[in-house]
Amino acid sequence: MSEARVVNASPLILFARIGRLELLEGSAPALLIPDAAVEEVRRGQEKDRTAITVLEWSERHRVTDIAIPASIEHWDLGSGESQVIAHATLGPRWAVLDDRAARRCAAAHNVPVIGSLGVALRCKRCGLIDKARPLLLRLIEAGMYLDERFLEDALNTVGE
Repeated sequence: MSEARVVNASPLILFARIGRLELLEGSAPALLIPDAAVEEVRRGQEKDRTAITVLEWSERHRVTDIAIPASIEHWDLGSGESQVIAHATLGPRWAVLDDRAARRCAAAHNVPVIGSLGVALRCKRCGLIDKARPLLLRLIEAGMYLDERFLEDALNTVGE
């Protein structure tokens, strides 16, 4: 499984809120979604009507949780983030994480990281979408935090 993406709850929720979960699949050769990430989505389903979509969609990519190495536990992350990083250490895999502390932990474990912003930019580069700006603005409306200057810098990297 080359360069699979191990996806955390936040990107799943954001892409579900804008009705574009297929972009997560299209931007990666394979997806893995740990049980703990799915459970994080399940716990929020009363507050977020798109959670049921994530729960149904994620079933085909779901993987069983594994033991968390002490070096990851030390970071005191959520169970979803910890599982994503632990799974990503097992092979040529990227962690799909938006949380800053989780991204730092992944980097400390030599795990490549991509977030919701990176997925959107990758979709533009791969031709899955014509423009990244409308997608990113929808993700921001859906709850993704992104500094406006950083957004503009990121869009410049894909010619927008």
